[in-house]
Amino acid sequence: MNIVWQSNQFQSTSIPTTVFNSFKPSNLEQVLNFQSTLPNYSQTPLYHLDNLAKHLGVASIDVKDESKRFDLNAFKGLGGAYAMASYFAQKLNLDLGNITFNKLMEAIKDLEPVTFATVTAGNHGKGVAWAAKTFGQKVKVVLPKGSSVERLTAIQDLGAEAYISDLNYDDAVVEIAKQSDEQGWILLQDTAWVDYETLPLAIMQGYSTIVAELIKQLDRKHISQYTHVILQAGVGSFAAAVIASIYNQTVPDPPKFIIVEPNKADCIFTSIKSNEGIPKRVNGPLDSMMAGLACGEPSTIAWEILKPTIQATFSCKDVISSIGMKQYANPLNNDRSIISGESGALPLGVLIEIMTSKALFNAKDSLKLDNSSNILLINTEGNTNPKNYDDIIHNKLF
Repeated sequence: MNIVWQSNQFQSTSIPTTVFNSFKPSNLEQVLNFQSTLPNYSQTPLYHLDNLAKHLGVASIDVKDESKRFDLNAFKGLGGAYAMASYFAQKLNLDLGNITFNKLMEAIKDLEPVTFATVTAGNHGKGVAWAAKTFGQKVKVVLPKGSSVERLTAIQDLGAEAYISDLNYDDAVVEIAKQSDEQGWILLQDTAWVDYETLPLAIMQGYSTIVAELIKQLDRKHISQYTHVILQAGVGSFAAAVIASIYNQTVPDPPKFIIVEPNKADCIFTSIKSNEGIPKRVNGPLDSMMAGLACGEPSTIAWEILKPTIQATFSCKDVISSIGMKQYANPLNNDRSIISGESGALPLGVLIEIMTSKALFNAKDSLKLDNSSNILLINTEGNTNPKNYDDIIHNKLF
């Protein structure tokens, strides 16, 4: 099968408050206030795919298009910039909630440049490289084996020292963490583990700007209109940040949160499927074309949010992403055409399959996806792998 799914037996109405409190409405506003002072900031668009919704038999489909963020073709700059700002604010004992980018730059201008280091499947490293350039800092970026030269070049073009490793994502993270400790670099990783959670949490808070903007864009329509939110996951940090941000706005009646992943790197699916209730690692080459999601081990912070809140997870072959990419690129009637890369399009591909495949009738029924469903998707990246994108859109692949 191209998709397998798993309902979440760990879902609970009793939510631990510690990490969720980092995504309260007041926190979202504080993060947005700083992010909006960054160079080249602008709110990303929200599109309504009304004709596709009617065709699939749901009430509405909204897409927040993060391919427009900071001219980076993906949302990850939000996390890198906010975490970097948080690092300097803590170092200088500044209140990031009451400072602009320009004031922060004035405060750090006499400090020696810091070297930040990270591992990336592509978009996170590009976001960190952009943030380092913006803040006038140094950066070292490692891409896991199998990464495209195009992704490497895009990071190097932002001034980063970068290379493709012969290790997979998770092993490369272990190696860069060791090197950072030895060399005095500041590890800026978008996954967390025991004793490394402060900066990953700041990265996740940076992602919350997506929801803060969404709330403003909905105007008189409250975010509680959404009945379903379908989110892609690698280590889970992006999905968890969005879920915690929306949950705090909609409790006690939050939408159904659904996670989708590549079948070669489905660590959230594997963790949910396990009866142990702990994050589980997926080993192996993690060789999916959805490079931004090709991660084998959940972030500890993300797992703390995802475990009690998500309704179900879907493990998907690459072809499911291609379905979403083609649909975005070839809209129905006057729906908006959207350029969506492999990781960005997976939620739409899954939604189309759920609503049209008899094999997924039980998933459709269990999740109550029907003509009363208002669905939110987030396109996390645009065309970040031009050759692969062209091959898929022109039916040379799949």
